[in-house]
Amino acid sequence: MIDHNTIQKIIDTAEITEVVQDYINLKKRGVNYLGLCPFHNEKTPSFTVSPAKGIYKCFGCGKGGNSVNFIMEHEHLGYPEALKYLAKKYNIEVVEKELTAEEIQQQNERDSLLVVTKYANTYFQEKLHKNNDGRAIGLSYFKERGFRDDTINKFELGYSLDVKDAFTTAAKENGYKIDFLEKTGLTIVNENGKYDRFRGRVMFPIHGLSGNVIGFGGRILKKDVKAAKYVNSPESDIYHKSRVLYGMFHAKKSITQLDKCYLVEGYTDVISMHQSGIENVVASSGTSLTVDQIRLIKRFTPNVTIIYDGDAAGIKASLRGIDLVLEQGLNVRVLLLPEGEDPDSFAKSKSSSEYIDFIEKNEEDFITFKTRLLFNESKNNPVKKANLISDIVRSIAVIPETIIRTVYIKECSTILGISEKILYGEINKIRRKNFEKDYKRNISPEDNFISASPPVPSFVDDIYSEAQEKEIIRLLLLYSDKVLYTYQEDKYDEPRDVTVAEYTIGEILNDDLEFKNLVYKQIFQEYLNVVNSGESLDNKHFIYHQDPKISKLAADLLSSSYTLSKIFEKGGAHVATEDMKIKQMVPETIIAYKRKILEIAQSDAKEKLKEVDDKKISNDEVNKLQKEFMQITSVINDISKERGWVVFK
Repeated sequence: MIDHNTIQKIIDTAEITEVVQDYINLKKRGVNYLGLCPFHNEKTPSFTVSPAKGIYKCFGCGKGGNSVNFIMEHEHLGYPEALKYLAKKYNIEVVEKELTAEEIQQQNERDSLLVVTKYANTYFQEKLHKNNDGRAIGLSYFKERGFRDDTINKFELGYSLDVKDAFTTAAKENGYKIDFLEKTGLTIVNENGKYDRFRGRVMFPIHGLSGNVIGFGGRILKKDVKAAKYVNSPESDIYHKSRVLYGMFHAKKSITQLDKCYLVEGYTDVISMHQSGIENVVASSGTSLTVDQIRLIKRFTPNVTIIYDGDAAGIKASLRGIDLVLEQGLNVRVLLLPEGEDPDSFAKSKSSSEYIDFIEKNEEDFITFKTRLLFNESKNNPVKKANLISDIVRSIAVIPETIIRTVYIKECSTILGISEKILYGEINKIRRKNFEKDYKRNISPEDNFISASPPVPSFVDDIYSEAQEKEIIRLLLLYSDKVLYTYQEDKYDEPRDVTVAEYTIGEILNDDLEFKNLVYKQIFQEYLNVVNSGESLDNKHFIYHQDPKISKLAADLLSSSYTLSKIFEKGGAHVATEDMKIKQMVPETIIAYKRKILEIAQSDAKEKLKEVDDKKISNDEVNKLQKEFMQITSVINDISKERGWVVFK
């Protein structure tokens, strides 16, 4: 057990901001710091660190505590292990009494696996530098690759002897149990006996964010061998390939400082770029990118540049997975290196300033790069060009930010020679379809529930209706967790309750609508984040919000003096009081919002048609205006007929 005075010294020394900044990028907001929560996926920061109080709190997932709690939660450590971790960080000597046999037996298995990988890492480094075969084969290979001694030591590179069970035998002789050797994947146990997984390979240790070695990659050096060129540790309690990026431990500080991450493919790419002076670089280790890996990057920066070599086939294969990066809201740029070069070789031929200068001059945003790359192959083939457009549209559709989508649509419209309206229409169809998959509604007839359809036409955008936006936000603050209706996917599934927040978010996003008032938009986004994470938000979150504009608005809207009736009398809806059922009131609010937007769009279209004679407008443009006017009018009339409102003539 750790001595009480030592515990107190660790707690007093471990400054909460310093501890958390090792894992996520924090930005100062007033007296506190704000960042993206490392414990759940979020697009708008809700993770707050208070240096004065020495605590952290996520308003999205609810997790909170002090420095020790943070390390326990993030690293999945017990209390004593988290204290030791912080003691090591701050060079505090840990005074503890001797553990009993029972306490030793109760130690976390995960810690035992980390002890084994730590030993293995030391063993492989020792063989590289002190064993004759290690120096002649392993060290010579690294030297041939141009790696300096300081680089080899920095990345703790090693060598596994080309002997069946050299490592396993040494580990057992040093007291390490075969059970843990097998669970880490260092030793393979089967009917043929026990043997080393990585024999005859140079070793690349894979570090977790805290610096612990959690796995290995091994490259074989023999030629004409059927064995795989690279072998990685298998999945274990400490190593999950889909959640790890090689080099992140060494890169995280630089990524945070420069607010940018370079993503490459292999171990040697990362090492060579570090050696050349570019440290904000990580590798996917030859595997397809995963959502967890993308979220790991996003903890430290939203800006990613993916560096490719000149292999066109490889680039096309990887394009299929990059939509995941866009979907997570990162700003993606792409760099294509000169033919015959890869990040490793290019780093050896350039200084860091030359490399960075080349990147800045040649990197492109991902959508433009993808459009240009595929367009060159399809420009003379109408069918291929149509497929290209569909491919580009699918990529743009997954981007969560409306403004970014709009910019990409404009650029692609120019490159492809396709009307922006057509691109908007196709993208909105995809987004609507994707959202319906997530929020499929199957409302039973006995529920007296009003649907807020039909949808707003996709070309109706950039229209502001302040009163209706305000009313939607007020209802979210009051009733977000209230159940609006229950649906059942099919007869074998459990019925699921749909809350006011889920329904409201679904209706707004289904029509690709966006609040124009920035305060309303922020509140809506925070509700969207918690709904996506399966959590909920108490309105106190907004009453005590760190943004004074939001807290003031919440207090105003939740006060009893604010009433609903005037807005709805003006909008034509028949809901007049708060006493009526929520399942009527909430949909009617959405309907009133949509109708108001449509009426404004209708009025704008009517004015444009009146000005046709005064301006030189082509017949195609006139026909388009007339068509849009008629479509808007039709939707307004459909809404009005369903509810007995005044129909537009």
